[in-house]
Amino acid sequence: MIGADGRAAATSGHTERFFASAPRGLEHLLLEEVSSLGGVAPAAVPGGVAFSGDWTTCYRVNFWSRIASRVLWRIAAFDYQDGQDVYAAAGAIDWLQYFTVERTLRVNVTAQRSPLQSLEFATLRIKDAICDRFRDRVGRRPDVDRAHPDVRVHAFLEGSHATLYLDTSGEALFKRGWRHGATDAPLRENLAAGIIKLTQWKPDEPLLDPMCGGGTLLVEAAAMARARAPGARRSFGFEKLLVLDGPAWEAVRAEEKTRDQQLNPRLFGSDTDPRALKAARRNLAEARIERWVRLELNDILERSAPGPSGVLVTNPPYGERMGSADELAGFYPRLGDALKRKFAGWRCWFFTADLRLPRLIHLEPSARTPLWNGALECRLYGFEIVEGSRRGGRDPGAASGPAST
Repeated sequence: MIGADGRAAATSGHTERFFASAPRGLEHLLLEEVSSLGGVAPAAVPGGVAFSGDWTTCYRVNFWSRIASRVLWRIAAFDYQDGQDVYAAAGAIDWLQYFTVERTLRVNVTAQRSPLQSLEFATLRIKDAICDRFRDRVGRRPDVDRAHPDVRVHAFLEGSHATLYLDTSGEALFKRGWRHGATDAPLRENLAAGIIKLTQWKPDEPLLDPMCGGGTLLVEAAAMARARAPGARRSFGFEKLLVLDGPAWEAVRAEEKTRDQQLNPRLFGSDTDPRALKAARRNLAEARIERWVRLELNDILERSAPGPSGVLVTNPPYGERMGSADELAGFYPRLGDALKRKFAGWRCWFFTADLRLPRLIHLEPSARTPLWNGALECRLYGFEIVEGSRRGGRDPGAASGPAST
């Protein structure tokens, strides 16, 4: 009934099965990353990438992936009909070979078409099975900590089939360890990194975020240009597991020193909110990339391009700050005019949940890529701005952007 239960302690050369999750719409970028980081037979599915590899590969994906949200280690799969089946299958696993009773625990369950009526009930059954296994073996149960657990167990129930994973990441990977505070509706760092990659920006050309908020897009662009490892300033869940291969992990950490780039990217940011700029300056300083970013208090409708060509990319906050649809309908044409007057020669990208933007901005997008910001469906619109852009019609000189879906 159980597809995988107890096993000997893993070593760096032993092949395991993993699943890296990602924001929806970025699976193809994550597939490229996992493949470049040594993942074996990576396969993109909605919500992430399944792959095989040894523990060095797992460490490397956690440490270097800019797109992944988590890296989960598959430890068991089984069929079930009711809660007792789930309890029995989870209890048959030798959890003591994965972590000690002193580690705190959290169980997360997601389900599709499960015969169980309650996710809370399934969560409780798995948690009880794990704790009872420890009690029977060592006379103690691990404590549960929902806020900051040492060990996270993830269960996916799909129909009458269940898969259990141990979370090798711990805190979500978009938590890079540099964010000082939050401004209005900040982008998650891995989504911001995916957006930068989709613009096809090259580190030798200028990049501008004219509505930069807390500076997330700018930090991610600088980190890419300087080959900074996203995980260099944080800890990981696998460090709390008994299978940790210390020398292999230290070797992965040492890779950042060999990859450091000498590129000096030209990055620019502006915002109309002094508080947002203050937060951006703090975040840039925490990320240690402030020397490559020039910030200023300015309005996107008024500012000039910082060069004859480059990439403008931004997540407009106007839906929250300006409020009504009528106000936005008045803003977008003015934005289109400002782009045509001041950004000829630039590739301009807008990430937004307002699907009216292309129609109201009076520019034809060269790319419109569906992405998801959590549960919110969004689009990344690309515009090629040329001299003499015509209101209401396709730019005759616009080139095709990345493949749209």
